[in-house]
Amino acid sequence: MLKQYFSNYIECGTDEAGRGCLAGPVTAAAVILPTTFKNHYLNDSKALNVKKRKELREIIIESALSYAISHVSVKTIDKINILNASILAMNQAIGKLKIEPEFIIVDGNNFKSKNKIPFECIIKGDAKYMSIAAASILAKTSRDRYMETLSKEFPYYCWNQNKGYPTKVHRQAITEYGITKHHRKTFKLN
Repeated sequence: MLKQYFSNYIECGTDEAGRGCLAGPVTAAAVILPTTFKNHYLNDSKALNVKKRKELREIIIESALSYAISHVSVKTIDKINILNASILAMNQAIGKLKIEPEFIIVDGNNFKSKNKIPFECIIKGDAKYMSIAAASILAKTSRDRYMETLSKEFPYYCWNQNKGYPTKVHRQAITEYGITKHHRKTFKLN
């Protein structure tokens, strides 16, 4: 069972998805869970199958005191780099929350708060704290939906399956069909 809170403040967890992709946005979510929230299945989105992520997404959306999701575009990723784009996405998601958090817990080891709210970076935080795990699930499922929609327009790249990650099929499609406006030009694409 994951830990409820890191601090004794109104706390949000934040995480991103899609950092290692060759195409599509980087997506972040921020979540504030009630102190009464409990779920034995909640975990890092990468440790869950698609069906369980979708089930948990609905539970998180229904249960959260506040949640928000932000996509940062490929154009911005190429302009400011993926690390800065990930931090921007997390800050944007936090900024969209209906309740202002008093403390932020962040998955990973790198963050810069744009809103002067104190924070703590937690390596593998999405497998340790419920609000970060919840943010991980919302970011992953939101980005997956986005890539599935893009895949209808660009079927050769199989984004409905690989979500823009550097799979063999994706790299072969880049070699055969070239890149799209959704590919990250500053990444090694083939």
